[in-house]
Amino acid sequence: MRGFVDLAVRRRVSVIMVALAVSAFGYVGYQRLSIELFPDISYPALTVQTDFPDTAPQEVESLVTRPVEEAVGVLRGLQTIRSVSRSGVSEVTLEFDWDADMDLLSMEVREKLDRIILPDGCDDPIVLRFDPALDPIARLALAGDDELGDVRYLAEHKIKIDLETLRGIAAAQIRGGLEEEIHIDIDQERLAALGIPLDRVRAVVGISNINLPGGSLRSTDSQYLIRTINEFDSLEEIGNLILRQEESAAIRLSDVATVQWGAKEREEITRVNGRESVEISVYKEGDANTVRAARALRQAVTTWQEKLPPGYELTVLFDQSRFIEQAVKEVRNAAVIGGGLAILVLLVFLRDLRSTIIIATSIPLSVIATFMLMYRMDISLNIMSLGGLTLGIGMLVDNSIVVLESIFRRRREGEPLVSAAVEGTTEVGPAVIASTLTTVAVFLPIVFVEGIAGQLFADQALTVTFSLLASLVVAISLIPMLSALGAKQRLGVHVASGEARPQIVSQAAQTLGSFSRGYDRLLRGALHRRAFTLAVAFGLFVASIAGLRTLGTELIPQLTEGEFFFEVSLPEGASLAATNDVIVRMEDAATESPDVELHYSTVGSRMVSGGMSLNTKAENLGQLNVVLTSSDDAVEERVVGSMRERFADIPDLDIKLGHPAYFSLKTPVEVVIFGEDLQELRDYSLILAQALENVNGLVDVRSSLEAGNPEVQVVFDRTRVASMGLDMAQLSATLRNRVMGVVPTRFKETDRQIDIRIRNREADRQSLEDVRRLMLSGPDGSPIRLLSVADVSFARGPAEIHRQQQQRAAIISANLQGGSLGGAMTQVESALGQNPTPAGISTELGGQNKEMKVSFASLRFALGLAVFLVYLVMAATFESFLHPLVVLFTIPLALVGVVAALMVTGTTISVIVLIGTIMLVGIVVNNAIVLIDTINRMRRSGMDKMDAIVSAGHTRLRPILMTTLTTILGLMPMAISWGQGAELRAPLAITVAGGLLLSTALTLVVIPAAYSLVPSRVQQEDPS
Repeated sequence: MRGFVDLAVRRRVSVIMVALAVSAFGYVGYQRLSIELFPDISYPALTVQTDFPDTAPQEVESLVTRPVEEAVGVLRGLQTIRSVSRSGVSEVTLEFDWDADMDLLSMEVREKLDRIILPDGCDDPIVLRFDPALDPIARLALAGDDELGDVRYLAEHKIKIDLETLRGIAAAQIRGGLEEEIHIDIDQERLAALGIPLDRVRAVVGISNINLPGGSLRSTDSQYLIRTINEFDSLEEIGNLILRQEESAAIRLSDVATVQWGAKEREEITRVNGRESVEISVYKEGDANTVRAARALRQAVTTWQEKLPPGYELTVLFDQSRFIEQAVKEVRNAAVIGGGLAILVLLVFLRDLRSTIIIATSIPLSVIATFMLMYRMDISLNIMSLGGLTLGIGMLVDNSIVVLESIFRRRREGEPLVSAAVEGTTEVGPAVIASTLTTVAVFLPIVFVEGIAGQLFADQALTVTFSLLASLVVAISLIPMLSALGAKQRLGVHVASGEARPQIVSQAAQTLGSFSRGYDRLLRGALHRRAFTLAVAFGLFVASIAGLRTLGTELIPQLTEGEFFFEVSLPEGASLAATNDVIVRMEDAATESPDVELHYSTVGSRMVSGGMSLNTKAENLGQLNVVLTSSDDAVEERVVGSMRERFADIPDLDIKLGHPAYFSLKTPVEVVIFGEDLQELRDYSLILAQALENVNGLVDVRSSLEAGNPEVQVVFDRTRVASMGLDMAQLSATLRNRVMGVVPTRFKETDRQIDIRIRNREADRQSLEDVRRLMLSGPDGSPIRLLSVADVSFARGPAEIHRQQQQRAAIISANLQGGSLGGAMTQVESALGQNPTPAGISTELGGQNKEMKVSFASLRFALGLAVFLVYLVMAATFESFLHPLVVLFTIPLALVGVVAALMVTGTTISVIVLIGTIMLVGIVVNNAIVLIDTINRMRRSGMDKMDAIVSAGHTRLRPILMTTLTTILGLMPMAISWGQGAELRAPLAITVAGGLLLSTALTLVVIPAAYSLVPSRVQQEDPS
């Protein structure tokens, strides 16, 4: 240690050059760091999505979901498999261990899916990775005075293509508007009278629209390519297709059908502020910088706004980069203000500008060195990594304060400047290194933290580690070098070298005036009544444990972005028009609120966080997004409350409040009910849902089996079908083609292809009686009606079938309002106890509660491991097994401060608070380490144990107060911040600041008392 410090003091130019080099590389690294909202959160989940259009949930379950589950349910590391079968779609979600290799597992899943055989008409399964980065970074809306088909054409064929060429933009998805389609509406009565089967129409249309190469024709002088040119040029050409040639005349398509331009059946309607529009969702490339991609997008939007036709308007509905930039700016400001407050504390205590400037250099140099390491470790600038820097900004000067104070004290004792710089640094060097290593050591266990907490705080742990290690190097190299500058100058008051050591106590006692004298009385009183002092400390600890039970718990605090949405569900079978009418009434309620800046809605679908393919589509579903003028929680609560009151008048409306999600796909409260009988599941789930509606704090209670899906069930008479020699599969296919239609080919235009759909005219497929009278191909191709071979009737089937661990399940979900997750789950368990399950049915608690338990358990393990690592470092530093145990007394003292701070501020216990507690373990021991190291050093010099305790307390009083205040004041801007992302920063700062404040006050009294009670021997130094 002495050799390194001596080298740094003698080679001043070299140290300055290294510092300049670090600054240069750090600045370059900072310029190249990407800016994101959160760290790269890789959820270990895969979703297998399979579309089976116009198929009932029970058939989707038996034909698609079960085979997929059986195929992929044997993968290694699989923790949970759950699925939902809805009308026309199957989604099987696989959740793996957090350390699973998701790229390899994705390939394994695809390999297993390739081996299963799915029914005809079923699309190939798609494997999707859940990743918050897959959510759109921006959503745009295009509205115009023209027809909706023209608006969609402009969005899809002009704007979309232009946006997808931008750097960092992966794709743009279009929703809403009208898509053109050519309709061939068949008159089934006329077609049957002429004896022409529907398959003949499909075959003629399909094979008549084709261009094919026919080889080449060679002559002596040239070569000609042969092409068959038969693609349709117009609708008249399609209508003139000959279905059958008879002797007298040809039967053309126009004789049995109407060919006309039309639009695909509307599946989605999108509106902005009540005006119907086309929505454009923009997705970034996986490794692209969100802020840079969004800036390029905004520039392109500005360009398009200038060149749009008259009457058109392109609106930015949502821009994730705005929130990111604001959140990152808030953290930067907190870091700057915190650093300024820390420097101000130094100036007040030191009352010496030169010393303050010397210590203050450690802050920018440590921070800029951290940027260099962040760039090398591919860590982005996000609210967690910058929060780590803000958290450490006050600690960056701790080492420098201790070193400079030691140098200052030696100069006061009369040592030469260079000698004081070297010896003073060498004297406290081991303690400084030990205190830094204890702080760094607590971040190692975060590697073992499972769940979202481990993903979220890895960047923060690394940035704090980098900055503290950089500050350590600065403290033992740059600080003594700068202190030794101007060797002929003198620091402080010169005291003759012959003055005795015992005078240090009396001088030190005067350094803080009356405060020091008051501390002297308090310390001597505590040492005189040691047992009473420790009993009081123990009593406070017991009281804090009791207070801990009164605090609420939650997984992650909900971010307030000034935006929320209502998921809308109407009874199954509600039409798109009926859902649209309800959304219009909800939009009216949003328009009347003065706090609403913008609202936009989708009818026929609602978004699910996790990517462009993960959205739920059905005509009875919708979503209303509301953007507020302010991101204040009180404003949101007021608007949501008033809108809920308005919605209460809308019959059959089921709404669920939601916010943009980044951490979990699950709702806060979920009760999973297992059983194979759907009717029993439905009955019990409705009873339990009714009970949960009476639980305080729960809103939007919903059961997945609340309502059935209206169906027209066609049951073929097997005997009749067999006696007529018919094929049931062929009959079913014909029925499907007549109602849903078939697309045998496409009409080609200049830059697009338009589907040509063949099906019965609308008049023949409107009612139940129309379905009964549908024409099918009978024996020898003769037509028969459906009612002659099948029973057709109305019925109800399940709207969706959930499965977990390959068992059928009903899921009751609920949101929280005005309560903690832990408290709500206690009441839910009570409700479950009051409503026992019938035979054959079992229940399980899921949702965020399950994820919270996993994260809390791993964090408790990490906390224990952090304490163990801190003990290892201290035992190696003190060469003692007992002294580190004394230092560990500071940890329960810190818990007292944590609980008090949480209770005063009304903060709930979350993974962020637990992470702060783990960090606190490494921070609060620092003062005790320096204090006990000083006591031991004084005892080695021959001082009595009690005198050494008092003397060390006075000697270290000022640096302990300085380091504590710089850390706490450095955290204050983060603790009281109210900007974007404050919900994640404030609990961490409150935890650390509260624990550090009280633990320091108690450390200065309790630790000396505990040390005096511990029997220990310190070998005295040889006077020679």
